[in-house]
Amino acid sequence: MATPPSQWKLPDLRVDVDGDWFDEGVQVTHEGILANLRSNLRKDAEGYFIQTRVRIPVRVDDVPWVVTRVERRGEQLHAVLNDGTEETIDPATVRVGAADVPYCAVKRGAFEARLSRAATFQLWQLAELEDRPGRRGVRLRRAS
Repeated sequence: MATPPSQWKLPDLRVDVDGDWFDEGVQVTHEGILANLRSNLRKDAEGYFIQTRVRIPVRVDDVPWVVTRVERRGEQLHAVLNDGTEETIDPATVRVGAADVPYCAVKRGAFEARLSRAATFQLWQLAELEDRPGRRGVRLRRAS
């Protein structure tokens, strides 16, 4: 006998501070499942979720994406994300958060990513902190 929809239990999905996904406290490591979860992640005023037949909430400890590498390509910042995708980062979207952790816009501006420690060191080799009233960001250094 099939379980009636009123008795269905939604998955308990969470993304930790390192961008790792968990279901019911167990880390999701299957690349296909991870790709599906990441590609279907959405955000609105109520928070993060995956929309199937029902809205499945996703608890996100910080932000869902992590920049693992930053490099200069011409006059642009290039980033590799924890899902293996690569993006050009607009330095104007970089902000420095609590504990001097940098964040930037990713996925066509739909999400924010936190820079890993390694990516942060790489960023500071390529850019400098720009402190203006109401905003702390970065400016790309001139190429040598």
